[in-house]
Amino acid sequence: MAIIEVEELVKKFGNLTAVDQVSFEVQEGEIFGFLGPNGAGKTTTINMLCTLLKPSSGRARLNGFDVVTQRDEVRGSLGLVFQDPTLDDRLTAEENLDFHALLYGVPGEERASRKEQLLTMLGLWERRKDLIKIYSGGMKRRLEIARGLLHHPRVLFLDEPTLGLDPQTRKHIWEYILDLREKEGITIFFTTHYMDEAEHAQRIGIIDYGKIVALDTPDKLKDLVGGDIVTLRTQNDVAMAQHLAAEYNLSPQNGSDGLRFEIQRGAEFIPQLVRKAPVEVLAVQVHRPTLDDVFLKLTGHQIREEEASVKDRMRERAKIWRGRSH
Repeated sequence: MAIIEVEELVKKFGNLTAVDQVSFEVQEGEIFGFLGPNGAGKTTTINMLCTLLKPSSGRARLNGFDVVTQRDEVRGSLGLVFQDPTLDDRLTAEENLDFHALLYGVPGEERASRKEQLLTMLGLWERRKDLIKIYSGGMKRRLEIARGLLHHPRVLFLDEPTLGLDPQTRKHIWEYILDLREKEGITIFFTTHYMDEAEHAQRIGIIDYGKIVALDTPDKLKDLVGGDIVTLRTQNDVAMAQHLAAEYNLSPQNGSDGLRFEIQRGAEFIPQLVRKAPVEVLAVQVHRPTLDDVFLKLTGHQIREEEASVKDRMRERAKIWRGRSH
């Protein structure tokens, strides 16, 4: 059963179309990922689904409730971990959770047991009396996840949940997330521009320039590439590209790391290519398709593995405030 239903969703900011006729469904209990670069429309889509932005057109329902006409019911059905930190660092971890529980009307007796359950599960119970300002980045992220789950939401939204964290901490955060999903049985909707993070999703929507360009399981998306990925560096890439086109009917792309093309059984093809090559081959790489390869094939460019700039974040926040005023 679909717990999120999105039909032809559009969000415009003046002449800019940030989300362009997006349609998809997320099934109950599913781990669903939005993969795309900064500025692709991921956060804007989540903000509409969470009632923080009003759609320009289209329709979306969460847990059976309309995101425009039934905002209170939608908000009671979801938990949200924002891209930027939103904890009060002058309070302790426990006080942050207590404040959230009051906002959501979680009864006192249930609040105490729920806090202990979540903080224990996320490895923070012994640090519950500590002020947030002495927490590490990973600890803050775990506490934000605990806060998002405190009121038993049906859907947990994670907007770039490990942005700015080191690889080891990112790995640990995802171990906690997957363990929580197993124990809580909730639907998880996350956005990311990290390829390895997207692999955690059962289905992925690839979004670029506000449009979903593909939506499927990670394995089926990789099948779109159609073969092994071969990257060559030669003494003369122009001559090699002409040779590949004439002899093998291939259309290599010329990137920063050399010529790149797709072919079945790439490891078997390379020795033949090197023997007949009109120029010296300096380096060869062959690998099975990755989500990065899928994104490149579908969009013509790669996702840069970098954090959003301060200017990007200010621009995104400005969009949100302008959207609230309409």
